[in-house]
Amino acid sequence: MTDVINVSELDPRFKYEIAAQPGGENIKACFSCGTCSAGCPVREIDERYNPRRIIRMALLGMKEQVLSSDFIWLCSTCYTCYERCPQDVKLIEVMNVLKNMAVKAGYVPSVMKTQIKLLSDFGRLYEIDEFDNKKREKIGLPRIQMQREEISGIIKLTGLDKL
Repeated sequence: MTDVINVSELDPRFKYEIAAQPGGENIKACFSCGTCSAGCPVREIDERYNPRRIIRMALLGMKEQVLSSDFIWLCSTCYTCYERCPQDVKLIEVMNVLKNMAVKAGYVPSVMKTQIKLLSDFGRLYEIDEFDNKKREKIGLPRIQMQREEISGIIKLTGLDKL
């Protein structure tokens, strides 16, 4: 089954927006050779992450589809595509640009929202309770103190609590 692209939903300025960001400068040099996808270890595991397809969608102006997708968050930054690209597109940097643009547009993956909530609630990504502190003391490690107020203050100041 093939996807249908609605031309009225395309944003021809999208590639220029990406190129204007530090790290996205070379996106227009991509000619879809597929070298980035051929060596991508993430693509081997999850077909949704296809660097060549992501770049193509961005160049076509499929802004909404790219920024709202989960696949832009799958890049493992292994630098395989970065090192092999004959056009020096620097895909890892392009993916970071896309992620930043997605967050600015309000598209945040659910895992990031969960992490922000955990940080706000516990001051860390994992709740350390009295039981954990007692186990730490038994093996000679210091107690971990809650620093929730400082972390939640930073989260509020940066606006992350609104995500």
